[in-house]
Amino acid sequence: MKTTVRGIDHIGITVPDIEQATLFFEQAFGARVIYRSVESDSENIDHTAQQHTLRLFPGTKIRAIRMLCLPSGPGIELFEMHGPEQGHPARASDFGLQHFAVYVDDFAQAIAAFTAAGGEMFTEPKPLSFPDEQGEGNAFCYGQTPWGSIVELISWPSPMPYEKKTNLRRWKP
Repeated sequence: MKTTVRGIDHIGITVPDIEQATLFFEQAFGARVIYRSVESDSENIDHTAQQHTLRLFPGTKIRAIRMLCLPSGPGIELFEMHGPEQGHPARASDFGLQHFAVYVDDFAQAIAAFTAAGGEMFTEPKPLSFPDEQGEGNAFCYGQTPWGSIVELISWPSPMPYEKKTNLRRWKP
């Protein structure tokens, strides 16, 4: 099947404080701000159009939007929104997007940066345990951002067993 899809361009994350979230991503992952689509004192947003486009809860206002880039991989678009009804971040058991993963070369360094930036790790790195992912040094761990989003840190320096069964490959920097 032919497709026009190339890959993930960016992920969008709604945060309670865009300054705090920007600082977190800069400190934890070396992210950099590419541009600011909307700033708090900006008039360049049509709230009614955004309400319709994003299907926001009535009365929700977008305060700020920024596009960040990681050293490698998709962009991260941060949205600071405030409204009369906002839920908590998704847990792994909730429907929909529930985490994103970043590839790391050094767990100790990545965990130190993540926690120094205000994140909380759930576990230490553990070996990848699914049979198609196992290999020497292949590991993962999960943590949570200061506002509650879940992030997986993952590394697989060794080839994975699934690679013997197909020519398809997971993305790797």
